[in-house]
Amino acid sequence: MAKISVLVIDDSALVRKLLTEILESDPDIEVVGTAIDPFIAREKIKKLQPDVLTLDVEMPRMDGVTFLKNLMRLRPMPVVMVSTLTEQGAQVTLEALELGAVDFITKPKLDFSNTIADYAAEIIEKVKTASTVNVHALAQKVVTLPDVPEKLTADAVLAQRVPGTIPSHLRTTEKIIAIGSSTGGTEAVKEVLQMLSADSPGIVITQHIPAAFSGPFAKRVNRLSALEVCEAEDGQQILRGHAYIAPGDKHLIVERSGARFYCRLNDGPLVSRHKPSVDVLFRSVAQNVGANAIGIMLTGMGDDGAKGMLEMKEAGAFNFVQDENSSVVWGMPGQAVKIGAAELQLPLNKIAGKLMSLVAE
Repeated sequence: MAKISVLVIDDSALVRKLLTEILESDPDIEVVGTAIDPFIAREKIKKLQPDVLTLDVEMPRMDGVTFLKNLMRLRPMPVVMVSTLTEQGAQVTLEALELGAVDFITKPKLDFSNTIADYAAEIIEKVKTASTVNVHALAQKVVTLPDVPEKLTADAVLAQRVPGTIPSHLRTTEKIIAIGSSTGGTEAVKEVLQMLSADSPGIVITQHIPAAFSGPFAKRVNRLSALEVCEAEDGQQILRGHAYIAPGDKHLIVERSGARFYCRLNDGPLVSRHKPSVDVLFRSVAQNVGANAIGIMLTGMGDDGAKGMLEMKEAGAFNFVQDENSSVVWGMPGQAVKIGAAELQLPLNKIAGKLMSLVAE
C-alpha cells in the first residue's frame, strides 16, 4: 500500500521541521517535500504530485488563502490549513474552508516548538482524513479512526435515563432542532442555516471547533442567515428564529424549565474525545425535548453523536443525516445510519427544505 505523500508549506523552518517529524512518525505518511512560500510550492506540486498539502495561513509574498483560491481553481487537491489561535487566524481559516480546504490544525500562540507534539495525533489524523477526500465530488469514503484510549461516553457528563412522559402541564408544541457536525461541518452548517426562515424553531448546534474559532464562526454565519446566530451562553433561553453554537471548549446541554428550554454550558471531560461533544448535546435533547425534537447529523469524522442520536430516536424525535455523496467525511452520519438512529439520508442541499416541511407538519 502506497504511503500518503504530503507537501508541507510554511515560511518557518522550525514549523516545517516539526510538522515533517510528526507526520513521518506515522508509517503510512511520507513528507515528499517542503516549501517556504506558495511560489516554491507551486513548482513542487507539479514535480512531486503530493496527495495532501499542509498550508500555513500567513506567509510572505502570497498569503495562504490567495494561494488556496488559485489552487482550487487550477488544480483542486486536499489541503489542511495550519492556523494561529487568534481572531484574525480564525476568520482567515473559515474563509479557507469556504474555498475548499478540507480541515485545519491550529498552532498555539506561545511556545509552539514545545507544545506542538501535543497535537501530533490530531495532525496525523487530519492529514489521513484529507487524503481520502475527493475534492471534486466531496467524500466517497468512510474514515476509520485509529484506536485511542480513554474514550469516554456521554455518561461522563450527563447520566443516561429512560425518557419518561412529560407531565401535561409542562407539555409544549415548541420544537427544537439539534445539529451535530465535525470535519466539513462549518460549511455544511452555514449552508443549512442560510436556507432557513427567520421564524424557524430554536436550533442548537455542536460543531467540533477550537474555542478561538467558535465565536467568529457564529458571527460569520449570523451575517449570512435570516436567523439570529450566536455562540451559546450559559442560561440563554432557546427562542424561535435563533441558533446557538456550542463554544469550542464547553459541552452544550439543553435543559428544560416548565415549557421553556435553555442552554447550559458544561466544562466536563472530553466525550467521544471531543468537547463540545455531539453525544452530550443529543442526550440532553432526548431527555428534555423528546418527541418535539428534530435531530440532524452533518458531515464529520468519527462516531461522536451516533449513540446520542439513537437516544433521541428512542425518545420519539425524528432524525436524519447528510448523505455520503455530499459529506466531506461520512463518519458521524454513517455511524448513525449503521446503528439505526436516523430515518433518512439527504443531500446537503435538501436538508433545510426537509426541516421546514417537518416543522410545518
